[in-house]
Amino acid sequence: MTVASAGDEPAEVGPPAPAEAGGTGTDPGESIAPEPVLLVAPRDGTPTPITSATELAEAAARFAAGTGPVAVDAERASGYRYTHRAYLVQLRREGAGTVMVDPVAFDDLTVLQAAIADTEWILHAASQDLPCLAELKLLPPRLFDTELAARLCGLERVGLAALTENLLGYRLEKHHSAADWSTRPLPGSWLAYAALDVELLLELREILGNELEKQGKAEWAAQEFAALAASAGAPPRQRADPWRRTSGIHRVRGARALARVRALWQARDQIAARRDVSPGRVLADAAIIAAAESDPKDERTLLQITGFGGRSVRRLAGVWLDALSAVRALPESALPTTPPADGPPPPHRWAERDPVAAGRLTRSRAVVAELSATHHLPPENILAPDLVRRLAWTPPRPPTPEAVTVVLRALGARPWQTDLTAERLAEALTPPA
Repeated sequence: MTVASAGDEPAEVGPPAPAEAGGTGTDPGESIAPEPVLLVAPRDGTPTPITSATELAEAAARFAAGTGPVAVDAERASGYRYTHRAYLVQLRREGAGTVMVDPVAFDDLTVLQAAIADTEWILHAASQDLPCLAELKLLPPRLFDTELAARLCGLERVGLAALTENLLGYRLEKHHSAADWSTRPLPGSWLAYAALDVELLLELREILGNELEKQGKAEWAAQEFAALAASAGAPPRQRADPWRRTSGIHRVRGARALARVRALWQARDQIAARRDVSPGRVLADAAIIAAAESDPKDERTLLQITGFGGRSVRRLAGVWLDALSAVRALPESALPTTPPADGPPPPHRWAERDPVAAGRLTRSRAVVAELSATHHLPPENILAPDLVRRLAWTPPRPPTPEAVTVVLRALGARPWQTDLTAERLAEALTPPA
């Protein structure tokens, strides 16, 4: 594997001894870990992205003949494009090496799917990549998520760069992670970075898989991974009133001002979708909020608002003014109203609205926190906070372990989670004597 050396020329070195999955290397009794080795290029060189059907068929044949799991990754152009599609797909398998595919050149990648449909896929932070892979008809039959595995192992730093450094002794540069991957042609340094993203996933899977076995959490991980794989092809959840997520909207007062946020957000979204650019590059959230608060009625006043002075935004001044003008003509009945509550109220209101429920929530959270400390994994992996709130706000009657299990499973909890928490939560939901 090519790495940077002290001299001008790169040197070929073998991997350092893996660190213990749970070790920090900072305790006086622990041995000092060697300095991580910087990776500057993939071991087999940087492959050229595949853009033809012939090349794709050849790569699929190589991967079908390979052995063991397949490391998979995708690069998007988040922050640059309106869609969340993949602009590069990287794969690696023993016996097949690494390939990179330019998905822009294909309608889908079903020929590749057929070649690897019978094996485990290894991804890092799988929930981020599964939707864009599904758009290409790439659906894992089963998977291993190295980020989620690291969380279940109790590791504090679970990013790919941190894991490769701490567990394998290699340092990855991540300065291209926020790049515009829709750029064509892709620079060589970006391609090397992308190839390295799958370079070490096979080794990470082995180490983390062994650690899960060692900690008795392999079955927990298997259930989590199965749920991820099962959801891979599901359509994305559509949010009601997505304009309400405009940053800073909490400062806006009054239904008509909220209608101005909605109108500007919708106008921006239509432009962003048409241009396939990130909405924030059309008009910043802060500018929407400022205009909604001040309600400018002419171009001069509008352009004095921070965020409306740029050339591209100024050219759309008529669009923004038309949106604001339309809001002034809306009847009261067409203004935004408070959406119906989806679930319990915010926890900070519980003590006032239902002190008994607030007590249940406090005790339930304490149970999850204690189990988190005992089993060395984040509380949200023991049980999602939203599930705890919903259970505490509307507990089963009576709150037996069996009834708690039924409620939590209906809300999406895995069997391992209910096995771990149901009995203790049933006690927490029972009013103190």
